[in-house]
Amino acid sequence: MNQISRRHLLGSAAALAMMPAAALAQDAPDLAKLNEPPAHGEMPEGLETAKVTVIEYASASCPHCADFYATVYPPLKKDYIDTGKVRFLFREFPHNDAALGGFMVARCAPPEKYHAIIGALFKTQDKWVHRPFDGLKEIALQAGFTEESFVACTKNADVARAISNERKRAEDFGVTGIPFIFINGKHYEGENTIEGLKAIIDPLLG
Repeated sequence: MNQISRRHLLGSAAALAMMPAAALAQDAPDLAKLNEPPAHGEMPEGLETAKVTVIEYASASCPHCADFYATVYPPLKKDYIDTGKVRFLFREFPHNDAALGGFMVARCAPPEKYHAIIGALFKTQDKWVHRPFDGLKEIALQAGFTEESFVACTKNADVARAISNERKRAEDFGVTGIPFIFINGKHYEGENTIEGLKAIIDPLLG
C-alpha cells in the first residue's frame, strides 16, 4: 500500500473519534440511557433476561484491556455469561487512532465475526499496535476481508463517526479510564480480577 492509503486509517475518519474525555461523573448515570444500545448496534453476549448486566468500555490498543480479556473475561464467560447468569455488553472506547482502526475493522465485518475480531485484536495486540495499518490488514484478511474491502473500511467515515458517537456517549456516563466497567448500572471500582467481579455479581444473583 502506498503512503496515501496508509494515511486513510489514521486520517480524517480517525479524527472523528478523538475527543477529550469528560470529567468523571459524580452521580450514577441514568440507567435507562446506559442500557440503551449504541446507535450502530449492540453486540451482546448472554441472555437478555439475565439478572446481572456487565458493561465494559475498552480500547483495542489498551494493554490493561487486553489483560482483562486474557485473565478475567474467560472465567466470566464460562461461569456467568454462558450459564445465563450475566449479560455482557462490550462497547468501544478508542483512546487512540490505532484502537479506532481496530474497532472499525470489527464493525465493518459481519456481526457474527465481531467478537472473534475483538478477541484477535486483544490476543495479538503487541504485534499489530505498533504497525496498525499492516497489522490490522492481516487480521482483516484472516477474517474474510479482501484487501479492497479492508481499505474501504479504513476510509469509512460513517463507521468512524458511529464509534466516535459511542465514545462521546460513554463520556457522558462518566467513563474515563479503561477498562471501565458497570455492573447493573453502577461503576465497578474494584480490582480487575474475576474474584473482584464475583464479589459484586454473586450477591446480585440471589
